[in-house]
Order: sequence, then structure tokens, then C-alpha cells
Amino acid sequence: MTLVIAFIGESGAVMAGDMREIAFMGDDSCIEKLECELYDGSLASDNDLAKRAAEIGVTIRIRDDKAKVSQQDGVLVGEVTETEGASARCRRLYATRGSYTIAEIVDSRLQVTQRGRASNFVVLGNDTAQRIADQCIREAWDGGTLQDAIRLIMLTMQITASLTASVSRTFVLVHTDLSADLAHAIDRDSRGQSVVRNE
Repeated sequence: MTLVIAFIGESGAVMAGDMREIAFMGDDSCIEKLECELYDGSLASDNDLAKRAAEIGVTIRIRDDKAKVSQQDGVLVGEVTETEGASARCRRLYATRGSYTIAEIVDSRLQVTQRGRASNFVVLGNDTAQRIADQCIREAWDGGTLQDAIRLIMLTMQITASLTASVSRTFVLVHTDLSADLAHAIDRDSRGQSVVRNE
């Protein structure tokens, strides 16, 4: 239930994350059906989601107070979690001025899957949220300053939230002008987890 967007620039990095968390209660097959409709973009508003949940007998509890992005010592961190039954898959984005790293955590095992350099937008989220955000960025970004990127990220968060109930209208925005050691931040986060690096 998350959308995380970052811009990694030469002069700094910025990251935004929505705050939505949805709990589903009811028959597993009905929950799965509702989740599919939520993630394929069929349910645009909270009212659409509530109405459809009631129709198929699923109880939902929506919270819009979960901070999914943070900043510590010049490293921005955003996290997207997907659950499938008892299994949870987490994707974590680390960004600082000039570079970013994406890691996946599956069953307490952290694996670095991607690295990149400056002048990039990175979007994590469900397929519908990613598609909407990617389209907004593609259509509106023609280069610019870090401030331009911040404005575009804020606009993209608002547009995406208006088109899918999987994303909250509230979001947290963090930024840094520092160039920090991402490997050190990943090592610190991975204590207690086994770490696999794809170099």
C-alpha cells in the first residue's frame, strides 16, 4: 500500500512516501479479490474501496499515519512492503546526493539488487501507483533543479493519490544535500539479517 518516489541529483536528493496502511479481515479469497482490484486501479477513491469491501464481505481498516521514508546522517530511506499470505517482501530504497541503492529483504535476508547515479527518479510501489507516477514524471520532467524535482514529486504524489485508493493523500517528504556512504547505512540496517550483494 505504498508509493515512494525519489530524485537523486548532483546537488542533493529528495524522497517522498505516502502514509497509507490497510488491514483486511475476512475470507482469504475475498481479500485476495479486493486486493487485486485495489492494485489494478479499479478502486480510485476511499469510497470506492469501502463500497467494494462491503459488497464482498471484507472488513478494512485504513490508517494514514505510517511514515515510510526517513532521513539519517544524509541517507534517505524509503520502504515498500508487500505481503502474500504469511510471506512478506520488502523493497528498500537508499538515496543520498549523487547515488542510490535498492535492496530487497525476503525472509530476513537483505540483497542489494540495483545501484544508480545522479539525475534519476526512482519509483517504488504497486503496479498501478508506479504506472501513474512514472507517467506523471515522464510527461512533466524536462530537467531542472532539485527544487523543480521536489515540486514534481509533490504533484505526482497528489495525482497518484487521486487515482488509486492504495495511496494516501498525506505524505512525508525528506531531503538531503549531503553525500553519505550508502554501503555503511545498508550494513547498519542489515545487522541481524544476512546480507547478499550483487556487484
